[in-house]
Amino acid sequence: MRVDIDNPFAVPSGLPFELPDFAAIRDEHYQPAIEAGIAEHLAELAAIAAETEPATIANVIEAWESSGRLLTRALNAFYTKQPADTNDVLDAVDAAVAPQLAEHSDAIYLDHALYGRVASLATRVEAGEIELDPASAYWLERCLLAFERAGVNLPDADQARLRALNHRIAELQSEFGRKALAGMNAGAVLVTDEAELDGLSPAEVAGARDRATDRGHESGWLIELDNTSGQRPLDVLKNRELRRRIHLAAVNRGLGGEHDTRPLVVELARLRAERAELLGFANHAAYVAADGCARTGQAVWELLTTLAPAAVANARAEAAEMEQVWQRIAPGEPLEAWDWQFVAELLRTERYRLDATLLRPYLELERVLHDGVFAAASGLYGITFTERDDLVGYNDEVRVFEVTDADGTPIGLFCADFYTRGSKQGGAWMNNMVDQNHLLGQPPVVINNSNLVKPPVGEPTLMTWDDVITLFHEFGHALHGLLSDTRYPSQSGTETPRDFVEYPSQVNEMWALDPDILPRYAVHHATGEPMPSEWVETLRGSTLFQQGFKTTEYLGAALLDQVWHRTPLAQLPTDPEQVEEFERAALASVGLDYALVPPRYRSTYFRHTFEGGYDAGYYAYMWSEVLDADTAAFMRANGGLTRENGERFRRLLLARGGSIDSMEAFRDYRGADPELRHLLDRRGLVV
Repeated sequence: MRVDIDNPFAVPSGLPFELPDFAAIRDEHYQPAIEAGIAEHLAELAAIAAETEPATIANVIEAWESSGRLLTRALNAFYTKQPADTNDVLDAVDAAVAPQLAEHSDAIYLDHALYGRVASLATRVEAGEIELDPASAYWLERCLLAFERAGVNLPDADQARLRALNHRIAELQSEFGRKALAGMNAGAVLVTDEAELDGLSPAEVAGARDRATDRGHESGWLIELDNTSGQRPLDVLKNRELRRRIHLAAVNRGLGGEHDTRPLVVELARLRAERAELLGFANHAAYVAADGCARTGQAVWELLTTLAPAAVANARAEAAEMEQVWQRIAPGEPLEAWDWQFVAELLRTERYRLDATLLRPYLELERVLHDGVFAAASGLYGITFTERDDLVGYNDEVRVFEVTDADGTPIGLFCADFYTRGSKQGGAWMNNMVDQNHLLGQPPVVINNSNLVKPPVGEPTLMTWDDVITLFHEFGHALHGLLSDTRYPSQSGTETPRDFVEYPSQVNEMWALDPDILPRYAVHHATGEPMPSEWVETLRGSTLFQQGFKTTEYLGAALLDQVWHRTPLAQLPTDPEQVEEFERAALASVGLDYALVPPRYRSTYFRHTFEGGYDAGYYAYMWSEVLDADTAAFMRANGGLTRENGERFRRLLLARGGSIDSMEAFRDYRGADPELRHLLDRRGLVV
């Protein structure tokens, strides 16, 4: 099967840095290129397996890493565009190729001949016939492990069942993502009385009106939902009934109706459990943890359950403080989950004399991006950013920046897609469009996506403080990809274990409050006045504020993810109607059944885990934060934002990507294992 020569994916992109030529790519180009790429890749790997010459780095590792280029081009472009700007055609492509890609993986990693060829290289290395460089040795170790974890040594009957499981799991994950996005869009709350929007800024009200018009409403204002349980407007909306409506719309997504995801949740959990048992693991959580830094599911469970009691205790203490404020507002009324964010902001204002809404005029996107995010990267690594208006992305809102090293050497491209839209999944994320590698001479092309609300034409994009932190976080992922310095594509940048990949991005958050960086970007968008110094000090001093809430909502989601994936198959729900009770019992079992603080994601819209990618791996954010908190303390103790600190982090961590065991890279950088106390101090936890 060959792809048509007129298909833009037939040859590498001729654009700078091999940026996909989205101006030429049409929706109908993706599926033929992916399917032809699968066939081409299998043929190339079959040739490796059939090679009769003694196994070498060149005819095994380099040949493997050079294969599948058509497939890689098509998939990297497709999985950049589809999550961010989908439509019915792209959704259909996703549904069609997801099971094909699962079958493709099985065709590779259940191939005894290919496994034997890789194993023959290991045999020659053990015999002293070949000496491998460290990156090649690690590649060989990881490749053999991938075959074994995939089930290459299972009997034929078990392999047949495994293939069927992988096919169905891929179908379900794809369907969950599409249905969750549709449910999020359908859950938007229409407001018909403008007075109910009291608390929103004029620009936000105008934006809500524009979104209502865009969705076909002749009148009214539309409040769209975020991906999470918590919703940004709840910080400021004074109308309690509207807060209640928005909250319930958020947390009840997927629990019935046209966008019911419960059947998918049940079937996915059960199939993953069956697959794990087939592969010799106690459960899916154990299977996932074994391939990460955690190593065991029990280690993950112990970390999360150790932190949970202290987090909930802090959340309850925060609720007691807020109750005093709430009773002044609504005497005799109980504080409810939809009141929490609103009252927390009032308490923040009283305690720190800082109203979160007053910060927004000082947090304008362009200043935060150029004088904050980019400036910190320049200060640490010496890199600079130049916008390339001549290069385009998959949507008119995508911006492209060329990244240059301190000596003027081009590094790659950074792309950014900042605004929310109905065709875009919620949340924020980073993608690779081209993986840096020296083998094929490819520099990196990476993209950050976020879901900022687009203001009316001519208005500035004003951010919340959480938006700022998210921007720094996702750019940390981008730096991991941009500053990668690896030989093999499969070891580039963020190609690390799930529970390590969040570590560099979380470290990058620390620069948002850096005394050299914050004054550069925290400037009033209209007057040019710097953010008042007392506000800045208050921001720094309030880092522990609401950490009980934040840690509890995160742990609620992380532990739901674990319970779904560590529960034995025989004890998992069999009926969609059992999902809510299973959730309730899971949270209660670890003391996280606190009604005022729902999990950051409930199962029915938990895309991290049921769309795949972070299944049994949502704990990674906390695991990585242990490393992050330790690193942040280390950097502050050694001068903070300096080129010396940046170069050390770049050389020993970012540049190495997945070419070395991740914890070995951490120890090389840090000189020691991480200390948990830094995380406990940061989150105000006493364990």
